[in-house]
Amino acid sequence: MSKSRHVSETPATQFLKQHKVAYTEHTYEYVDHGGAGEAARQLGLDPHAVVKTLIMEDESAKPLIIVMHGDREVSTKNLARQAGLKKVEPCKPEVAQRHSGYQVGGTSPFGTRKKMPVWVEAEMLDYPVVYINGGRRGYLIGIDPKVLVGLLGAKTVSVALEQ
Repeated sequence: MSKSRHVSETPATQFLKQHKVAYTEHTYEYVDHGGAGEAARQLGLDPHAVVKTLIMEDESAKPLIIVMHGDREVSTKNLARQAGLKKVEPCKPEVAQRHSGYQVGGTSPFGTRKKMPVWVEAEMLDYPVVYINGGRRGYLIGIDPKVLVGLLGAKTVSVALEQ
């Protein structure tokens, strides 16, 4: 069992508790620009099972969420095509923060300020557990990735690029 200290609730954990979703808590020392790879290293987790939540926007500046393996990049061209959009690009950090209500580096797809469509890399659903941000920097939760589909209505895409 990994050591974890108690973390006060976030909108994400409140949302999951409300919906009676089980999760485990994993804290680590947040490093600027360390990303999922740094979290995986500190926690001794498979970097492919540590996933990142990215806020992007379409051609009309409407926000959307893409959940991707921590060791992969998103092909925005493929995401736009598979999501039936003209264009997808990452939001500026301050815009992403406004949409999600979370600090960049601590973004969770759960309990976001704005309800946004969620896309998830299809292969991720084969994992029994993925580690996703719990709504705060340095805080991951271990969760069944199928919850993304069941609870958030996430649609699957195959848009991963090797890093």
